[in-house]
Amino acid sequence: MSVTSQTLPRVAVLGGTGFIGREICTALAGRGHHLLTIARKEPARPLPGTFARFDLTEDSEADLAALLTAERIDVVVNAAGGMWGLTDEQMVGANVGMVTRLLKALESMPQAPRLVHLGTVHEYGLCPVGVSLAEDSEPHPSMVYGQLKLQATELIAEAVRTRGLDAVVLRLGNVVGAGQPAHSLLGVMAAKLAAARAEGVTAELSLAPLTAQRDFVDLADTVDAVVAALDGRTLSPVLNIGTGSATSARETVEALIAVSGVPAEITEVPAPEGSGPETEWQQLDISAARVELDWAPSRDLEASVRALWSAV
Repeated sequence: MSVTSQTLPRVAVLGGTGFIGREICTALAGRGHHLLTIARKEPARPLPGTFARFDLTEDSEADLAALLTAERIDVVVNAAGGMWGLTDEQMVGANVGMVTRLLKALESMPQAPRLVHLGTVHEYGLCPVGVSLAEDSEPHPSMVYGQLKLQATELIAEAVRTRGLDAVVLRLGNVVGAGQPAHSLLGVMAAKLAAARAEGVTAELSLAPLTAQRDFVDLADTVDAVVAALDGRTLSPVLNIGTGSATSARETVEALIAVSGVPAEITEVPAPEGSGPETEWQQLDISAARVELDWAPSRDLEASVRALWSAV
């Protein structure tokens, strides 16, 4: 029997105008979900479904609960938050304060929607080279962003454990794809390659040592995992979403250069003083997501950077 919009959960996407949120909205609309996008600013490019302007760091929990109730929302996907271009103080509000308000709103509703919250691999912190990070690995984040995202995850896990909230945190690897944030490593590199192409010159890329090895996961694969988490199956409070293997930052940048076709020279400069060791190795164990979500990544690194470059 074909799936219709009447049998699909009604979904609200918080932060639906962002890098990952916009792709989630596009995918859900294509599947026929009733879709409510919630963000601080109306997007320059229209999104499918209904849009509501709402500031999760300032507006009241009661108003958010009323909005979700009026739209008869079954699942809330929280793709909001922030790292790039924010001060530490701003990151507190965007990643912890916002989740605190969201939980209060959900718990005030007679029937709280399921919450699918996007976490990050940076919640784990430093990991010995060669080790895969499982959901029960003890987290030791050194970046402020990772510390704050971990606090948010702990708030959600506590709500699941003590108050019966239906929620799952998807801990994402380093997501790569179309619309890459301009402040990210690959976003900066793509912009420099595009500028060099426009000028007809060789791109000169000055970078800190590209020794870091990270779990780079495709944006479309990430969205597939979010979609898989929407239904009513019982899930663990935290699930890792990545590729299950680490790839060097150098290999990733070189893949982007190759896809772009732009001549480039890479010059490595000393890393900034105080740079954390957390960036050296991150590899996720994704076996739980394979079982519980019936999900596995299917795109390779070349496909990810090709999508990124095509969108620049």
